[in-house]
Amino acid sequence: MSKYENAMKLMEERCGNGKEEVIALATISRSSNAAGDPRPAVRMVCAYYEDGVFYVSTDAEKNKILQIEKNNEVSVAGFDWYALHGIAENLGWVKDEKNAGIRAKFKKIFDWFDEVGDEENPNSIVLRITLTEGTITDNEQKYGERLYEVDFINKTAK
Repeated sequence: MSKYENAMKLMEERCGNGKEEVIALATISRSSNAAGDPRPAVRMVCAYYEDGVFYVSTDAEKNKILQIEKNNEVSVAGFDWYALHGIAENLGWVKDEKNAGIRAKFKKIFDWFDEVGDEENPNSIVLRITLTEGTITDNEQKYGERLYEVDFINKTAK
């Protein structure tokens, strides 16, 4: 297996397999610091991972979505030793027919979704985070490497 394939195997083992993953999602705040420079905003969200993408159930009126509308470049990190960049996209209402497959996974993976997913609210949306690059650390060196610098777009790792 290539280094990239091993990195993807690690991501699938750690984050995938139809389980809920709590990730830190960082965006760029809509307000600047005292010097007028942009500042980061981070929060913990529940997500599920599949094939280089995290999916999040959220509300379109939340700050994170308003920030993403202004700058859709985000960072994510998790307790399983990964820090990654990606592009976030609002896929629209969770009950939209085009989101039926994702909605079904939300219902299966997130045991809280039926109670708090607020599906009847058209602002209840699917947020897709397509990973672009980042690092995955494997302190156990399960596949021989300790650090993977991954390019999700070109499907390479160093």
